[in-house]
Amino acid sequence: MTSLTVHFKKPDDWNNPPLIHYWRPEQPEIASIWPGEAMQADAEQGWYHFRFPQGEAYFVFNDGQGRQTGDQYRNRDGWLDIDGSWYDSLPVAPQYSGSAETLSGQTGKAAAAESRAAPSGQDFREETIYFLITTRFYDGDPENNFFCRDRIKFNAVTGEAEDPHWRGDFKGLIQRLDYIRDLGFTAIWITPPVENRSGLDYHGYHPYDWTRIDPRLESPDATYQDLIDAAHARGIKIIQDVVVNHSCQYGIRGKVHIDHLPIKYYVPHGAQPGQVDHGPYQGSLGHYAWPHRDDIDNPEAPPWYRERHHSDPDGIEPLLDPKSGETVPKAGYDPGRFFGIDSSDLDPEWYHQEGFICGGDWESAHPLQNKHLAGDCIDLATERQNVKDYLISAINRYLDMGVDALRIDTVKHVERDNLLEYVNAWKAHKPGLFVFGENLVKGYGWGDMGGGDNGPSEIRPWWYTRLGHDPRDPGSGGDSGFPQLDFGLFSTFRDTVSRGTYAGTAQVFSMDWLYGDVTQMVTFLQNHDVGPDNDFKYRFQGEQWMAAAAYNLIWTVRGIPCLYYGEEIEFMKAAPQDVCGERDTLDETGRAYFGDHLEEHRIAATQQHPLYRHIQRLNQIRRAIPALQKGRMRQIAEWGGGMSFIRDYSEGGSYAVIGLAIGGDQQIDVQGVRPGIYRDAVTGQEIHGDGGLSFHVRGNSAGIYVLDGPGKIGGDGVYLR
Repeated sequence: MTSLTVHFKKPDDWNNPPLIHYWRPEQPEIASIWPGEAMQADAEQGWYHFRFPQGEAYFVFNDGQGRQTGDQYRNRDGWLDIDGSWYDSLPVAPQYSGSAETLSGQTGKAAAAESRAAPSGQDFREETIYFLITTRFYDGDPENNFFCRDRIKFNAVTGEAEDPHWRGDFKGLIQRLDYIRDLGFTAIWITPPVENRSGLDYHGYHPYDWTRIDPRLESPDATYQDLIDAAHARGIKIIQDVVVNHSCQYGIRGKVHIDHLPIKYYVPHGAQPGQVDHGPYQGSLGHYAWPHRDDIDNPEAPPWYRERHHSDPDGIEPLLDPKSGETVPKAGYDPGRFFGIDSSDLDPEWYHQEGFICGGDWESAHPLQNKHLAGDCIDLATERQNVKDYLISAINRYLDMGVDALRIDTVKHVERDNLLEYVNAWKAHKPGLFVFGENLVKGYGWGDMGGGDNGPSEIRPWWYTRLGHDPRDPGSGGDSGFPQLDFGLFSTFRDTVSRGTYAGTAQVFSMDWLYGDVTQMVTFLQNHDVGPDNDFKYRFQGEQWMAAAAYNLIWTVRGIPCLYYGEEIEFMKAAPQDVCGERDTLDETGRAYFGDHLEEHRIAATQQHPLYRHIQRLNQIRRAIPALQKGRMRQIAEWGGGMSFIRDYSEGGSYAVIGLAIGGDQQIDVQGVRPGIYRDAVTGQEIHGDGGLSFHVRGNSAGIYVLDGPGKIGGDGVYLR
């Protein structure tokens, strides 16, 4: 059998020696164990090689510390140079010998120009992100399904509880990684996977123990480590969502306890002890899957609490409430003793004690950063060293497991310099780590810089991307290295793409200078909390062509595109993003279970949806053009039905002129462009530009004219054509 030898030139900042992880798609049992096997040093300085016994191979080079190339395929000997090009013989500087072939398979002068800035795997701007609520994505293991005690759905005919809140899991996600990869995404943002506790904790934002993965997500053969390894084997990065601002209402296991009575002793008014009928919660509202029906196992709880954790599962033996002297169970007894929080009783070593925001001031820094968000989001004293040590060390463990990036929740609820202590500590632990944050605003978010904002700069997204301390001068400090989700751009969509126009979109780009590095902002159309409508409340409810035009914009302007699960098929279109009415259940919201569309008998139809195909091609195009990943925007113009701009990534040798059309066809004219041959990635049309570029774009399509570009990428669809 013919063997195959591949050679790789190691970047200077990679560990030595580089590793190679390999697999065979048709024989999944034949694969190396991530991160793979060590390569052998060549005689030539900086080069390493690995020999396969067979004549073809799928593989990825990495250094075992988070740096890696994209997926590779080779059926003949070759040398992968540091510029991202394959050669049939050893490249010798300054004049390479052998034929050059880029990672995208293009050859010739245009491809060689693009290959100089091929995806490195080390710059997160090269990625596109698929965001999912793990528990609502795909159910691979029904044995770990679990009902929260709130918002249970009951079958109208049988009366049986159905659609468990904890339904999707790591096993299911592993089984559908290829679906996400085939859609073209190279990074997956998962909701917080650490152990949670609350009445509705399926989403992960009510952490109880940051040091443990919630068992309702794992299976014996599908742990968090298994998910990370399986994603990496496919060239996909994992972004872990992290909560810094708050814990659940029960405290932190092993660190601090918040005073409550055990929930199994709660008896609603008019009910009898041990006879609560609430779906799976037969007898009491205690954790029905645990033998002793209690919500927590915190060793920091007082002795009387810990004793009842291991006894009286029915919650019927008398228990004295040490706070009031009354005895439970008792029908109608103060629900606050089971579910509420007295902020004045909280441990100041771990928590702030200034009460709840409730209907208070949501536009001032002090209440936002010192009061509790809600009854199940208790504000941590993030400035205290013990809190820092606990959270930083807990997340470091997941970085060591291979987590590639972090998304930080509720950013504006932690003072900027304090939060940067956490961000910088994680970056120091894992150099090159990408960290971005969520600072929710329903407007431009320019703070003291204008734009009708009624909140100060100190709680706005741009402030967290900077290091200065002048709220009216972003230039007073440099880039903080902590980009944000682009809520400013998102907020314009209510009045632009949601109405079938680009009119006004350019205004938000005119303020890009506010941000430390605007090219690292994460852009989106909707997420688990908001959508671009008048109330920012619903999944996108515009026409399909409007969504396509929105994606054309998001995938070609500065920033890193992010798609919320199901957008690719208009999943739960116009549904509220979260429960809002008192009787709402998850199946009626944008957080409904998506897995039905991913079953074997339906997944092919899912992948034929026009928006799926549209986003798939946009990902292909962006992946091949460095200017779309990293270039600055210049010469921005918009006129309602159309928009044009330049993406200039000079240092990477990539330059593109973009024209967008929404609704009807548009004629695009852009002056002041570099001279040369431009090729459209959408149509393949070639134009010679001599200071100006003029081209036609069909309605809801795009013109992406790349200087010395590769030409048409992907096939025509309903919108990109």
